[in-house]
Amino acid sequence: MTRLQASALLLLTSVIWGSAFVGQALGMAGVGPLAFTGIRFLLGTLVVLPLAWREWRQLERAGHPPGRVEGAQVLLLGLLLCAGVVMQQVGLITTSVTNAGFLTALYVPLVPLLAWVAMRQTPHWTIWPAALGCVAGTWLLSGAGRVEIAAGDWWVIGSALPWSLHVLLVGTVANRVRGPFIVACGQFAVCGVIALTLALASEPITADGLRQAGWAIAYTGIVSVGIGFTLQVVGQRHAHAADAAILMSSEMVFAAIFGAIFMGDRLGAAGLAGCAIILAGILLVQLPPLLRRSPATP
Repeated sequence: MTRLQASALLLLTSVIWGSAFVGQALGMAGVGPLAFTGIRFLLGTLVVLPLAWREWRQLERAGHPPGRVEGAQVLLLGLLLCAGVVMQQVGLITTSVTNAGFLTALYVPLVPLLAWVAMRQTPHWTIWPAALGCVAGTWLLSGAGRVEIAAGDWWVIGSALPWSLHVLLVGTVANRVRGPFIVACGQFAVCGVIALTLALASEPITADGLRQAGWAIAYTGIVSVGIGFTLQVVGQRHAHAADAAILMSSEMVFAAIFGAIFMGDRLGAAGLAGCAIILAGILLVQLPPLLRRSPATP
């Protein structure tokens, strides 16, 4: 696969994930956020399961099957994934698709900050203006001049922390397990089981509600979780990390586009300025590694 083809796959992944915000918002008309999250991630598990099973058999034949330590790490990833997704899903009850897309992307400048605190990895100087810019952009996007930010915005902003921790750990865990599809399937299963268990204990789940949310659950589970992640894994095997990060951050732009088309989201001047500042901050974090890379790097 060429670098251009890999970039096209990653861009398609961003389109899928951006469009999924609409399904996530509409799907909760019939079920609660926990039930929606649990069912769609279990569907995503089924999509990835055949690939994960094949990887497991290959690792067994090679004498490197995942053990208890690797299982515990996948469990941790599933817990972080569940926390991030559920917080985002709760936020979508009272915030717009556009806001959710851009506020979720706050994890991008947060990742190097956490790496600096937890792993003593000195961040590039661009992280500081980018982080400040993202704070300013969040204020503008969430309603400049308001004394309080909407509750849904706070939920989505809060989801950036578990997303960031997940991003920090997922690469290390995938390398240790030696099977990205095994990691994906495992964390999806953990997320789905936890969310659905909590839903059964705290949310009303009816047949009518499931029928009403059925198409949204199917799209976000099969297409967004299952196919989207698979495309990401395939694309990132043949793309530079910096290229991939920039392409994946375009998810927020597609979320805004689909929100405008299907949800009627409209932003005023302050909101548009906030989106532009957040996007600029994210690109500021991701571009230096790309620009520093030598043209001869394979």
